[in-house]
Amino acid sequence: MKTTLRTLILLPLGLAAFLMLSCNSKTQERVETTPEVQQEDTALPYVFKALPYAYDALEPSIDARTMEIHYSRHHRAYYNNFLKAVEGVDAIEDAYPSIETLLADISRYSPALRNNAGGYYNHQLFWENMTPQAGSLPEGLLAEAIDQTFGSLEDLKAVFSQAGATRFGSGWAWLSLDSEGGLFVSSTPNQDNPLMDVVEQQGVPLLALDVWEHAYYLKYQNKRADYIEAFWNVIDWEEVTRRYENALEQLENIK
Repeated sequence: MKTTLRTLILLPLGLAAFLMLSCNSKTQERVETTPEVQQEDTALPYVFKALPYAYDALEPSIDARTMEIHYSRHHRAYYNNFLKAVEGVDAIEDAYPSIETLLADISRYSPALRNNAGGYYNHQLFWENMTPQAGSLPEGLLAEAIDQTFGSLEDLKAVFSQAGATRFGSGWAWLSLDSEGGLFVSSTPNQDNPLMDVVEQQGVPLLALDVWEHAYYLKYQNKRADYIEAFWNVIDWEEVTRRYENALEQLENIK
């Protein structure tokens, strides 16, 4: 039976807080290591998750101030505006589909819902794709698939980095799994992602890179390529592998 991407997407997908001081050259600035997370509405399946590490944990690749602003302001705003956009949408409020299911049918909804649902989902994946304990490399089935598809990890890095560097304006770079079990690299504008039924190439996202200026400008200014290079130092390949194997397993279950 030929597997459709929609079928794959619709399947179920499987810190304590403390304070530190961050100093700059002129002033002392208080930076929380992790914010206090509040669930705005526990009746909804859409939760604003805690950042899985301290704001300064990814330095020097990503600085603490950028992480604080990016997570507690930008991501939080997308989440809050997503909840507002959901209000009054009967097709959502009647069932509250998973965020993945909602994104797969995003063409049915308003631009505000599309932008903010994407921003909510994309950032959560971005945080989970990174770790302070980076250093491992892809292993097992993922390593084999990378070699088969791209030639080597270095070749994947080149293709993925190019996708991020050449995305005009704001957007994202992605490594994803398609409905036939193959890997592909793509980029999307704004807060679109490969789950959406409005993008050119659909798939299940495994690795995400935010190339909006707010993700890097405080540290890297206009040097997006330097930011992309630094991103490779903090990728959590164990998490990417977990997502890949889960997506493969679900794909096999529906064949």
